[in-house]
Amino acid sequence: MRAFREAVEAGDMEAVEALLADDVVFTSPVVFKPYPGKAITAAILRGVSQVFEDFRYERELAGADGRDHALVFRARVGDRELSGCDFIHLDDDGLIDELTVMVRPLSGAQALAAAMGARFDSITREAQARSV
Repeated sequence: MRAFREAVEAGDMEAVEALLADDVVFTSPVVFKPYPGKAITAAILRGVSQVFEDFRYERELAGADGRDHALVFRARVGDRELSGCDFIHLDDDGLIDELTVMVRPLSGAQALAAAMGARFDSITREAQARSV
Protein backbone atom coordinates (compact mmCIF):
# COMPACT_ATOMS: atom_id res chain seq x y z
CA MET A 1 0.00 0.00 0.00
CA ARG A 2 2.49 2.51 -1.26
CA ALA A 3 0.13 5.52 -1.14
CA PHE A 4 -0.62 4.98 2.56
CA ARG A 5 3.03 4.39 3.38
CA GLU A 6 4.17 7.51 1.54
CA ALA A 7 1.46 9.67 3.12
CA VAL A 8 2.31 8.46 6.64
CA GLU A 9 6.05 8.89 6.10
CA ALA A 10 5.46 12.43 4.77
CA GLY A 11 3.20 13.28 7.71
CA ASP A 12 0.41 14.10 5.25
CA MET A 13 -2.57 13.13 7.37
CA GLU A 14 -5.07 14.62 4.89
CA ALA A 15 -3.76 12.19 2.26
CA VAL A 16 -3.98 9.35 4.80
CA GLU A 17 -7.61 10.27 5.53
CA ALA A 18 -8.42 10.33 1.81
CA LEU A 19 -7.34 6.68 1.58
CA LEU A 20 -9.83 5.57 4.25
CA ALA A 21 -13.25 4.15 3.35
CA ASP A 22 -16.18 5.76 5.14
CA ASP A 23 -16.87 2.45 6.90
CA VAL A 24 -13.24 1.72 7.84
CA VAL A 25 -12.71 -0.20 11.07
CA PHE A 26 -9.61 0.59 13.12
CA THR A 27 -8.38 -2.01 15.59
CA SER A 28 -5.98 -0.60 18.16
CA PRO A 29 -3.04 -2.46 19.66
CA VAL A 30 -4.04 -1.34 23.16
CA VAL A 31 -7.85 -1.23 23.20
CA PHE A 32 -10.09 -4.28 22.82
CA LYS A 33 -13.05 -2.62 21.09
CA PRO A 34 -12.57 -1.65 17.41
CA TYR A 35 -13.29 1.91 16.28
CA PRO A 36 -15.66 2.06 13.29
CA GLY A 37 -15.73 5.00 10.92
CA LYS A 38 -13.50 7.33 8.97
CA ALA A 39 -13.69 10.31 11.36
CA ILE A 40 -12.49 8.46 14.47
CA THR A 41 -9.89 6.45 12.55
CA ALA A 42 -8.42 9.59 10.98
CA ALA A 43 -8.40 11.37 14.36
CA ILE A 44 -6.62 8.43 16.00
CA LEU A 45 -4.03 8.31 13.22
CA ARG A 46 -3.41 12.05 13.59
CA GLY A 47 -2.92 11.53 17.33
CA VAL A 48 -0.53 8.63 16.80
CA SER A 49 1.48 10.70 14.32
CA GLN A 50 2.10 13.19 17.14
CA VAL A 51 2.97 10.50 19.71
CA PHE A 52 5.37 8.38 17.64
CA GLU A 53 8.91 9.67 17.35
CA ASP A 54 11.50 8.45 14.85
CA PHE A 55 8.75 6.56 13.02
CA ARG A 56 9.87 4.57 9.99
CA TYR A 57 8.52 1.73 7.91
CA GLU A 58 11.02 -1.05 7.38
CA ARG A 59 9.17 -3.55 5.20
CA GLU A 60 6.07 -3.89 3.11
CA LEU A 61 4.35 -7.19 2.45
CA ALA A 62 1.40 -7.79 0.13
CA GLY A 63 -1.06 -10.61 -0.36
CA ALA A 64 -1.44 -12.25 -3.73
CA ASP A 65 -4.78 -10.54 -4.40
CA GLY A 66 -3.38 -7.05 -3.78
CA ARG A 67 -6.03 -6.27 -1.16
CA ASP A 68 -4.09 -7.31 1.94
CA HIS A 69 -0.95 -5.50 3.05
CA ALA A 70 1.36 -5.46 6.06
CA LEU A 71 3.67 -2.54 6.81
CA VAL A 72 6.33 -3.28 9.42
CA PHE A 73 7.52 -0.26 11.38
CA ARG A 74 9.73 0.96 14.21
CA ALA A 75 9.15 3.99 16.40
CA ARG A 76 9.72 5.45 19.82
CA VAL A 77 7.28 6.73 22.44
CA GLY A 78 9.25 8.73 24.97
CA ASP A 79 12.14 6.49 26.00
CA ARG A 80 10.44 3.27 24.83
CA GLU A 81 11.39 1.70 21.52
CA LEU A 82 8.74 -0.35 19.81
CA SER A 83 8.17 -2.28 16.65
CA GLY A 84 4.87 -3.00 15.04
CA CYS A 85 2.85 -3.73 11.99
CA ASP A 86 -0.05 -2.05 10.21
CA PHE A 87 -2.31 -4.70 8.69
CA ILE A 88 -4.37 -3.12 5.92
CA HIS A 89 -7.27 -4.46 3.87
CA LEU A 90 -8.65 -2.66 0.81
CA ASP A 91 -12.26 -2.63 -0.28
CA ASP A 92 -13.52 -3.00 -3.86
CA ASP A 93 -12.79 0.69 -4.49
CA GLY A 94 -9.18 0.42 -3.32
CA LEU A 95 -9.85 2.27 -0.06
CA ILE A 96 -8.78 1.04 3.36
CA ASP A 97 -11.71 -0.67 5.06
CA GLU A 98 -9.72 -2.44 7.79
CA LEU A 99 -6.67 -1.18 9.64
CA THR A 100 -5.27 -3.26 12.49
CA VAL A 101 -2.16 -2.18 14.35
CA MET A 102 -0.02 -4.42 16.53
CA VAL A 103 3.00 -3.35 18.57
CA ARG A 104 5.60 -4.91 20.82
CA PRO A 105 7.15 -5.15 23.37
CA LEU A 106 4.66 -4.75 26.19
CA SER A 107 6.55 -1.75 27.61
CA GLY A 108 6.24 0.01 24.24
CA ALA A 109 2.53 -0.80 24.02
CA GLN A 110 2.05 0.53 27.55
CA ALA A 111 3.86 3.77 26.69
CA LEU A 112 1.70 4.12 23.58
CA ALA A 113 -1.48 3.46 25.57
CA ALA A 114 -0.55 6.08 28.15
CA ALA A 115 0.37 8.72 25.56
CA MET A 116 -2.77 8.13 23.50
CA GLY A 117 -4.95 7.90 26.59
CA ALA A 118 -3.80 11.37 27.62
CA ARG A 119 -4.95 12.69 24.21
CA PHE A 120 -8.09 10.66 23.72
CA ASP A 121 -10.61 13.28 24.83
CA SER A 122 -9.30 15.69 22.19
CA ILE A 123 -9.18 12.88 19.60
CA THR A 124 -12.83 12.08 20.30
CA ARG A 125 -13.84 15.74 20.07
CA GLU A 126 -11.99 16.07 16.75
CA ALA A 127 -13.74 12.98 15.35
CA GLN A 128 -17.16 14.26 16.45
CA ALA A 129 -16.53 17.67 14.87
CA ARG A 130 -15.43 16.11 11.58
CA SER A 131 -18.38 13.75 11.37
CA VAL A 132 -20.98 16.51 11.72
